[in-house]
Amino acid sequence: METSAVGGTIVTPVRKRRKFPATALTWVAVTPFAAWAVARVAGLERGSLPTQLMTATPYAAAGSLVPLLIAAVGRRRAATAVALLSATALGFSVLPRALGTADAATGRPLRVMTINMLYGRADIATIMQLVREFRPDVLSTQELTPGAVADLDAAGLKEIMPHRVLQDEWSAGGSGIYSVHPAEALWDVMPPVGHQMPAATISLPGGKPIEFIDAHPFPPLGPQVSDWNAALDAFPSASADRIRIIAGDFNASLDHAAMRGLLSRGYKDAADQVGAGLIPTWPANKRVPPLITIDHVLVDQRVGVREVSVRDVPGTDHRAVLAELTVP
Repeated sequence: METSAVGGTIVTPVRKRRKFPATALTWVAVTPFAAWAVARVAGLERGSLPTQLMTATPYAAAGSLVPLLIAAVGRRRAATAVALLSATALGFSVLPRALGTADAATGRPLRVMTINMLYGRADIATIMQLVREFRPDVLSTQELTPGAVADLDAAGLKEIMPHRVLQDEWSAGGSGIYSVHPAEALWDVMPPVGHQMPAATISLPGGKPIEFIDAHPFPPLGPQVSDWNAALDAFPSASADRIRIIAGDFNASLDHAAMRGLLSRGYKDAADQVGAGLIPTWPANKRVPPLITIDHVLVDQRVGVREVSVRDVPGTDHRAVLAELTVP
């Protein structure tokens, strides 16, 4: 307040700062997680970026507890209810992968190992050490180059796993199936979508043959997301007249609707069955630790799962997945 020289009083009004309502702030915290929960449960991800973001659902599930706490402490009933539903939906989507139990199904033991070799750069000595220790019946490789084929054979793989169906290339497109048991190529299983994805009938001693597919769809980057969807849709459904196993780098997690669609056609994720479904497999050997799970071993419902483990392999950005199975 000031006194004028002419006379009278000049009153300067006090300006009040506008405060953002606490209720609005609460909804700002709650809404993104609610939208994520709806998209995850309903399978609404579309396009490249939403598809890539969906792999972070386990982290979103953990983060959804923060807005729930904010809403509950602020006593915002509606926001608390929405936050609780969101956290519950995300939790039920993710937690079962960490709560599986070993499958006691009887049958012939079958060990499967899969590794993306990153343009053939994966450390050959480490791969051979895993092969000798784990003794897989079938080894599924992605990004397999002619040079890697030669190096693996020189290191002893030719003697250990003499049967193979290879489609190696000097690029990320090469793949190959190695087997201890006789393997016969199947050239009409997968259409030409994604990288090379060879398939084979593997004759097991004393049992029925199994069909094995080496999986490696394109990553869902940019326009390739259409090819990624097409590849996941192209994998054959489980069949009553054969045992089928699909293993490799799917460039997909169990939070993708397309991947869940594949599982709904008669398959189960081996790691998910034994509580190892949240162990990340990519990116490995980087400054940041592995963050997402995109390498899988899928088996039909008749196949038992005893154990799944994930191992580091220098030289590649993927971790190896090792699955101990039983086949009828």
